[in-house]
Amino acid sequence: MFLSEDQVRQLAHADEVITAIRAAFARDYSTTLRMPVRTSMDLAEGGLLLLMPCYDSALGVAGVKTVIVSPVSGVTAAYELIDPVTGKTLTRMAASWLTELRTAATSAVATDLLAPPDVETLGVFGCGREAVAHVMLLPLVRRFKRFLVCGSTRAKAEEFARKMKDEQGSNIEAMDATGCARESDVICTCTTSPTPLFDGRDLHPGAHLNLVGAFQPRTREVDDETVKRARIVVDTYDGALAEAGDLLIPLKNGAIRREHILADLHEVAGGKRKVRASREDITLFKSVGCALEDLVTAKIVWERAVSGSQ
Repeated sequence: MFLSEDQVRQLAHADEVITAIRAAFARDYSTTLRMPVRTSMDLAEGGLLLLMPCYDSALGVAGVKTVIVSPVSGVTAAYELIDPVTGKTLTRMAASWLTELRTAATSAVATDLLAPPDVETLGVFGCGREAVAHVMLLPLVRRFKRFLVCGSTRAKAEEFARKMKDEQGSNIEAMDATGCARESDVICTCTTSPTPLFDGRDLHPGAHLNLVGAFQPRTREVDDETVKRARIVVDTYDGALAEAGDLLIPLKNGAIRREHILADLHEVAGGKRKVRASREDITLFKSVGCALEDLVTAKIVWERAVSGSQ
């Protein structure tokens, strides 16, 4: 069975993926999950090959995602879901939307766990496909009244706002970086920027941030001030401490210490640690992408394909 991007879009329901990812992180997977840190290999002309294998005996499936980042053709991804007993492939599927969906769904889980319940303004940095996914999914966990977007140029932000109005019916305001940082209650950074997007002093008390764009040790989307002010949660300790430049750079220059990272998503979702202590706290969720999220989402898609439901 091969599933195209369009088929994956039809089969993967956002609310179901959010619920499944939250449940996967909430349970104790210490004895069931096998998930090596992502393998990264440089390709020609600045390209990158990423491999993300995962096996969870509690889910009863294994899988591996292949991602190719090319300066010529952009990002392409494919997922292979495997029967761990027979070793046979259950399905192969195009995985670009799967990646965007599971990333935004995980941000939605973190937002639901960490953001105050009365937030009203969602600000998104970036105008690409991941930004679209976050605008679509975050309102499933909070009732936002206002949406802001900041792009690498004002023109790109305005074009994104028009596109979202036409395709999703969303009213989004194009904003500069300072305004987006100052006025947003929840901020999602979904960019390829290697350097900080805004001044951390512009964040207001009570804000929550989801950082999903940077996934290499030398790149970051926020500055030292943002990280110092925030109470930090990561998707997984191993992944963040190997790849998250947003944290590794301030750790290296002494702006923060390792203890500044308070929890991983499993500890928060499972109720083992409480990160937000007051309404005024700034919380930050740093995601570099986790293979468990892919496995959970791919299993949902495959089960719906097999059952014939959409």
